[in-house]
Amino acid sequence: MFLDIVYLLVVVFALPWVIWRRLGGGRPVAAPATRFFGTVAVAPRPAGTPRIWLHGVSVGEVQLLASLAAEIRRQAEAAGRPIDCVISSATTTGLEVAAKRFDTEHTFPCPLDFTWAMNRVFSRVTPDLLVLGELELWPTMLAAARARGIPVIVANARMSERSARGYGRIAWLARRMLGMVTVVAARSRQDADRFAALGARDVRVVGSMKFDGVRGDRGAADVLRLRHLAGFAADDIVFLAGSTQAPEERLAAEAFLALRQDHPALRLVLVPRHVERSAEIGRLLDGLGLRWQARSRIDADGVDAASRVLLVDTTGELGWWWGSATIAFVGGSLDGRRGGQNMLEPAAYGAAVSFGPQTRNFADEVGRLLAADAAVVVADGAALTAFMARCLQEPGWAAALGQRAAAAVAAERGATPVTARLILELLPAEPSAPG
Repeated sequence: MFLDIVYLLVVVFALPWVIWRRLGGGRPVAAPATRFFGTVAVAPRPAGTPRIWLHGVSVGEVQLLASLAAEIRRQAEAAGRPIDCVISSATTTGLEVAAKRFDTEHTFPCPLDFTWAMNRVFSRVTPDLLVLGELELWPTMLAAARARGIPVIVANARMSERSARGYGRIAWLARRMLGMVTVVAARSRQDADRFAALGARDVRVVGSMKFDGVRGDRGAADVLRLRHLAGFAADDIVFLAGSTQAPEERLAAEAFLALRQDHPALRLVLVPRHVERSAEIGRLLDGLGLRWQARSRIDADGVDAASRVLLVDTTGELGWWWGSATIAFVGGSLDGRRGGQNMLEPAAYGAAVSFGPQTRNFADEVGRLLAADAAVVVADGAALTAFMARCLQEPGWAAALGQRAAAAVAAERGATPVTARLILELLPAEPSAPG
């Protein structure tokens, strides 16, 4: 197959990079051999029980799909209908979170888009329906599903203007792929129009599941557990910079340094997007003369009472850490490379939320928060420091900002139940024979 040849050439050229990632101390490529050959291990599907295969790349997508799976199960159980869900991811962090939200027997690395790998995985997984998160379109995967008569739905589908331009350059391939998708459940009218323009046959606007997939209870057991673990006092003011990438940790630390003397209750929590950068960030904090503690060492060493800076060097906890934040900065949003991270999480908790101007991945969500005067865009380190200073000097203003943020998130909830109902409607009445 032509695509297999193209993919093989890409793999050959990428192999040195894969080896470098494995040996260089960075985040390794997830299960390269398993994904190349499609030799995944997954629990057998119970006889007579339909199976749904959900796939998401990043941690955020996996968490979103895990919430969707829980809602599917809830609705199915209410209807007396057994359901079996499995999930795949293509990243190490995505797989780690998936294993926690599902279990290891129902979690597996998504195969590379080679014909042999996809065919082997479809034969082992034996799904009755395939759910793809946001914009995960792969031609061989879609063709394998169509050949087996398996419906495909793109959940929380998003298509940015930039992505639409990119797909427009390969319009023939985009039209072919979208022609094999049964339903696109779009998060907004703009997303829906872009999918339809590229050839999607059935596009429905259901809203953004991201509003449903975020927590908002500051009294939740896991929030309280982490506050206790970190030694936060009731009157501490926690500034949390989450999902950060360079140079955002430095800017957050410099803002903390500029304000801590006048505000001794101020605490700084850094949660980098990629945990493998923790050593680099630790050296940065040392260079700034800050006393800090790694979250991974607290269980063994106890809380360092003299430290006002916490570096969270573990994965899967950010959704709970946001519940401790008074002031929040959402990273991946200052330099334009990442396109922003999920600002709805701190907003749902009612934190005073800020983020940079580069948020194309969350354009619709950002638009709704800004329209509600529920977040602040900071252009650089100076603006971040100024935002923090106002929050500290005008706590009433910060609290009102957070209250509007929480209200804005609550007003947009509801897409997940709608998507779950749609999936159950598409699920064949009779499950296929288990492999």
